[in-house]
Amino acid sequence: MNSHHTELLPADFAGNSRVWVYQAHRLFFLSEALQIEKMLEEFVRDWKSHGTPVKGFANLFYGQFIVLMADENATGVSGCSTDSSVRLIKAIEEKFQVQLFDRLTLAFQVKGKTQMVPMSQLPYALENGLISPDTLYFNNTVATKDELAAKWLIPVRDSWLGGRYLKQTAAQ
Repeated sequence: MNSHHTELLPADFAGNSRVWVYQAHRLFFLSEALQIEKMLEEFVRDWKSHGTPVKGFANLFYGQFIVLMADENATGVSGCSTDSSVRLIKAIEEKFQVQLFDRLTLAFQVKGKTQMVPMSQLPYALENGLISPDTLYFNNTVATKDELAAKWLIPVRDSWLGGRYLKQTAAQ
């Protein structure tokens, strides 16, 4: 599925560039988003792996998702450089009082807005029509630039949720 986020991806990065997606539990205020974008720019400018600059990209998407990308065809990303990116995300969490490591809350695009649903409430949301097989789901498990472009924002039926939860709901 092609969404406007694909237009923001760097054209000069390889398709197999590594990607990390961090989802905030809420939309950032404009003032916060501007500060975060500055933090991301500074991080990418100074991002290094064993002293070698990382060809990196970072951006805030949909006002709620921080996406980091490293083109490892230029420079491999080591454990230390990955650790530095995690420190950045933790600093953003602390500064703006948000959760960015919560994997038990899922994000969907409903009527043009991002809606958060705790995984424990997903069966209820499906049964009551709040989420349908056609609802767009933010698949934050994408690992490469190509996956981010093609498989990040996909219908629920095409995600891992479709096989697990749609069959459960249909059987009830």
